[in-house]
Amino acid sequence: MSARDDEERGASVGDHAPLSPRSQELIRLRLSRLGQRYTPLREALVRALAHAGRPLTVPEIVAAAPDLPQSSAYRNVTTLIDAGVVRRVVGTDDHGRFELTEELSGHHHHLVCSTCGNVEDLHPSIELERVLDSLVEAAAVQQGYQFLEHRLDLVGLCRTCRSS
Repeated sequence: MSARDDEERGASVGDHAPLSPRSQELIRLRLSRLGQRYTPLREALVRALAHAGRPLTVPEIVAAAPDLPQSSAYRNVTTLIDAGVVRRVVGTDDHGRFELTEELSGHHHHLVCSTCGNVEDLHPSIELERVLDSLVEAAAVQQGYQFLEHRLDLVGLCRTCRSS
């Protein structure tokens, strides 16, 4: 997904507003294709991710959605991944972090701390995304690939680790 896609969807880059009725219906549809329902617990999990503004670990999801038991959270994250609603974000540590797919949350990148493993969303400007798309497309063509989308993780030190 690119900045162009966000423009076409009318996505507000960096906006972590409640999920639109269209997004809620898309989630229901994707779950129903797997014979699953959009239960209140799954909705609480999705809302926790939608409001977080960054990828969350399962314990962070449970803290943000206290009615969601931890054992149920793991099962529901797996189901939502299978349905294409949630994706796992790779960090620099062993903790799994999860976020809504870009189709639901908008195109963005990540800042990843190489010390503590913290992952934060980065919402670059439309202009920067256009430049990235151009550069990535040129690199893909040079290697004989067809460019479909790009994902960018900037690895460094977060504020907390920098000051330690």
